[in-house]
Parts: sequence; C-alpha cells; structure tokens
Amino acid sequence: MATPMPTNSALLALLQLASPSLPLGAYCYSEGLEYLTQQDIQTAEALEQWLTQELTYGAIRIEAALMLRGYRHHQDREQFLVWNTWLTAHKETQELRAQSWQMGKSLLNLLTNLAPHPHFIDLQAALNEPCHYALAFGLGAAHWQIPPESALQAFLQSWVSNQITAGVKLIPLGQTAGQRILLAMNAVIQAVYPSILALADDQLYSCSLGLGLASMKHEQQYSRLFRS
Repeated sequence: MATPMPTNSALLALLQLASPSLPLGAYCYSEGLEYLTQQDIQTAEALEQWLTQELTYGAIRIEAALMLRGYRHHQDREQFLVWNTWLTAHKETQELRAQSWQMGKSLLNLLTNLAPHPHFIDLQAALNEPCHYALAFGLGAAHWQIPPESALQAFLQSWVSNQITAGVKLIPLGQTAGQRILLAMNAVIQAVYPSILALADDQLYSCSLGLGLASMKHEQQYSRLFRS
C-alpha cells in the first residue's frame, strides 16, 4: 500500500517525535530483554528473530494500535481516557506499566512545553492516571498533522531502535551489527504495519508468551543495567 508522505514540516516534527534523543528515559528500559539475553538471546541472529516475532505477533502491535487510537481520538477526551485505561489493564506486569506511564507522562509534559495548547492542559487535568506513551505519541503526531501511516512506522522503528540499543549493550554486539539488524527490521516493519493499521477494536490481542515472564523475572536477576 502507498504511504502518504508527510509535508516537510510534518516530517521534521516526526523525526523529532521519534528521536532517541527525546528526553523520555527510554534508554533505561529493556522490556525484559535483559533477562532474555541471559537465557536464549545471545547472538545477533537471535535478537533479530526475537524482534521479528514481537513485531509480527507481540505486544508492540497492540501498543502501535493504541497509538493510532490516541491519534484518532486526540480531540475526543472521553474516548482518549477510555483507551488510556484500557492500556493500563492490558499491561502484563507492573514494570511494563510503570515504563509506559513514565515515558507517557514525560512526553505529554514535553508536548505541553513545546507546543502549548489548552487541549493538552485540559487532558492532563482529566487523567486519573498517567498517560501511556503510545497514546501520548499519537497525540503529538496528530497535533503536528503527521500522516498516521508515517507515525505508525516511526513508532515501530523507534521501539526497534531502543531494543537494539539494549541488545548491543547486553549481548554484547558491535555497533555495526546493531545497525545491520535495524536495517533488516525495516522490511519487517513494512510488512506488518498495514495489518496493524487495519486492526479493529475487537482484534486487539497479541501472542507474546515470553515477554511477561521475562519482565517478571527481571527483578530477580543478580545484577541489572535496566529498569525493566
């Protein structure tokens, strides 16, 4: 399917929104990868296989689908809050939920400072719990009029990039090996994003059997570099 190209200003805003330099604390989290690298993921090939599996069947698909709902309902406060609560219930572990809340709160605060808008302030006041990162990303993409297809691909690529950065440190891998994996993941993202874009509300489920277990076992590790 053809992807609508963002305008120059929207493209630059998208690059900023998905940048690893955005001060959200993403580098603090491995999302269970720290535990998995001590078990099975000990090569570049194994990491690439894990990322492919997660993009194809895993929880990141649901995160991305919720980002789109944040985009679509960015001006509908009631529906935005419903999906934020839904994502809280969907999180398998306390660590994954805390990560999403912390990054989402940081991003919403950042958006309020970068692009002051009464809607952002009203939304923050209406939330009875922190805003999830996926919803906040969708809110920012909608505010800057970034096409949803482009926002979705950037959201997935940002997640992959953060996971690879963690893998490079943990396995460990060389930087070139990490970049090879990132380049290979472009084809996977292109293959999976149309199906995520088309997910109906009653199709929001995933099969990521190892993620919840890895996240729960992370806190029992002897030493840890990451918070999840």
